[in-house]
Amino acid sequence: MHRIAYLSELLIYMDIRMNYFFSLQLFLNYFSIPIESSFGLPFIPPMLHNEGNYICSLGQVIRWLGKEAESLGVDIFTGSPAAEVLYNKDSPTNPKVIGIATADVGISKTGELKDSYSRGMEIVGKQTLFAEGARGSCTEDLVNTYQLRKGKDPQTYGLGLKEIWRIPKDKCKPGYIQHSLGWPLTSDIYGGSFLYHMEPDLVLLGFVVGLDYANPYISPYMEFQRWKHHPAIAKHLEGGECIQYGARVINEGGLQSIPKLTFPGGALIGCTAGFLNVPKVKGTHTAMQSGIVAADSIIDQLNTKEGIDNGVEITQYEKNMEKSWVYEELNQVRNIHPSFKAGFIPGIIYSGLTSFILKGREPWTFHNTVSDADKTKPAAEFKPINYPRPDGKLSFDLLTNLTRSGTNHEHDQPPHLRIRPGMEDTPAKVSYNVYAAPESRFCPARVYEYPEPGKLVINAQNCLHCKACAIKTPKEYIKWTVPEAGGGGPAYEIM
Repeated sequence: MHRIAYLSELLIYMDIRMNYFFSLQLFLNYFSIPIESSFGLPFIPPMLHNEGNYICSLGQVIRWLGKEAESLGVDIFTGSPAAEVLYNKDSPTNPKVIGIATADVGISKTGELKDSYSRGMEIVGKQTLFAEGARGSCTEDLVNTYQLRKGKDPQTYGLGLKEIWRIPKDKCKPGYIQHSLGWPLTSDIYGGSFLYHMEPDLVLLGFVVGLDYANPYISPYMEFQRWKHHPAIAKHLEGGECIQYGARVINEGGLQSIPKLTFPGGALIGCTAGFLNVPKVKGTHTAMQSGIVAADSIIDQLNTKEGIDNGVEITQYEKNMEKSWVYEELNQVRNIHPSFKAGFIPGIIYSGLTSFILKGREPWTFHNTVSDADKTKPAAEFKPINYPRPDGKLSFDLLTNLTRSGTNHEHDQPPHLRIRPGMEDTPAKVSYNVYAAPESRFCPARVYEYPEPGKLVINAQNCLHCKACAIKTPKEYIKWTVPEAGGGGPAYEIM
């Protein structure tokens, strides 16, 4: 079963017979037609065909894969985050990656060494592959050290918010898929949703908001809560209960934003490099393939007469990726997200054109030159948004939902969310005064608050590790770092 909904000032909805329904809110308002109405369109974008795919919990898949890896002799250090890139600096002008160091433990929030202090481990190797997901902290260090984004578009991101619902078993339709684009977002914001039924009695649903939006009053979390009240969504949740909540950023820059993949001693793989297929809202398949290609490239080098010395750059990996189906797939959809900069309707039209006819063969490529943080406009250009109050049944206040994430951080440890040196005045003078404190709205865990005008309080204990603050705060004034080993974060079971 596959359903798709495009919901904006437009509502497009696809039913079991694979017909689209299209309704223009301006049209509906003009003729006094309720927004629940719909009109059919007989097509489905090729990248959203999901026949033959599985609906599963990625968290559970990862735990299973971990056991399989350990059975093959792989060492897995759970609860030990990579906190630092290790370099061989014998040649200061040409540093080589030799591994990573995990976070120290047993340091108080004031920086004092506690009785439980233990130095982090150094894990070294001839090649280190970085797979931190979107906006990894070690990856950002590598990008700056080796200028990996030189000549590339800046990465742009979307903030994905997700809930898991348990519904009556007789209402669950395992294999059911529904996507949406737009509503309740305004036509100048790129965003959409997914909704899956998974056996025996779960609905997995989420909403993604592009962080390249301009209006600082936007709250992605509240847009997500409002979205669930649409009849096309609410009917799937009737009689159910929300059992888990979480959030994470995803890469949305596409092919144009993929950095140089290799450097002396290592490479970037998966979402760390940005291999997400944006219109498909999927990147697991491309991430796995990049890991396979990287491993094969390293083995090929290892089998040569030169072998692998410390600090060798496996440049063949990037060449192999460029010849893979991953780049072919991303090339076909490279202009879809950027086309929405012209507005929702032009974006829909162009997406249909490139999906069904051009298929990426157009001789042009749309580019982005501005970071998500710099795309935020001053609050004076907008009006505050009065979001509907959550009803406690379909929609929930943020702190209530946060308890469903299992988030926990050790209280007495150094803060992992830090204002960058030299930017201590930015929260008050820039974020609050110019942009009306957008971090107090885009953060999906209420980490950032201003209890008094211009006075920032960082509630790091709430952090979901989504990384949005490192991306969207004005001037990117927040530096996201990993908590100490075992120091906490969300405790997802099904996500």
